[in-house]
Amino acid sequence: MTRSIAPYLRSVALDSEGIPSFDRYPFHLGAVKSLKERSQLRLHPKVTYIVGENGMGKSTLMEAIAVAWGFNPEGGTKNFSFSTRATHSPLHEWIRLVRGIHKPRDGFFFRAESYYNLASHIDDLDSEPSPGPPIKSSYGGKSLHEQSHGESFFAAFLHRFGGQGLYILDEPEAALSPFRQMAMLARIHELVQQNSQFIISTHSPIVMAYPDSIIYDLTPDGIERKAWEETDHYLIMKQFLLNRARMTGELFGEPADG
Repeated sequence: MTRSIAPYLRSVALDSEGIPSFDRYPFHLGAVKSLKERSQLRLHPKVTYIVGENGMGKSTLMEAIAVAWGFNPEGGTKNFSFSTRATHSPLHEWIRLVRGIHKPRDGFFFRAESYYNLASHIDDLDSEPSPGPPIKSSYGGKSLHEQSHGESFFAAFLHRFGGQGLYILDEPEAALSPFRQMAMLARIHELVQQNSQFIISTHSPIVMAYPDSIIYDLTPDGIERKAWEETDHYLIMKQFLLNRARMTGELFGEPADG
């Protein structure tokens, strides 16, 4: 049954008091300044998308929300505390989360850029004596390093995500084929029906196609809510697929055939 109760995470706000300067990273980002100007960024109870061009602060914002919730900056569950290199921004210190009345039973911060570090940490933990089952049993029973990049990504989505959870995903499509991206969209729907909430940063028009959702587009000027068909990701991909010869001709500086 689809959840009709309040979301686990209702909104995100910025406590600007004490911020040293809005002229330096990460506070100079348009998205952060936009959070200062609005009272809160409301999140969808099912799926919220954070999209935009590179450099707009998507990963920075996703990281800050995840760390403010209690996740490890490099990803994983709240139980992971490893640190390969402390490179996360201090933005989480000024992020204020408005939580719902219900607490999730599960949760995961998936971060494509540091997933290798997460997989290595799981292997290290499983190499140590333990009375319980290996951690990799929660990821399909096989070391994530013994799978292809895309297979290891999908193993987490399929096996580790158990429902009734808050899942924060930063560019989950990075190693997924278009077919796997569609399979992931179906998996998101299964988990939403199991009372889960997602916050997803993505460049993929396929991944961002979940119909019952909010899409926030990060730009140099701030944060703008858009429909799926209004995003640059959709428009550019559609134009390219429908006008391949003309588009490649423009990119290569050559006239299109015909």
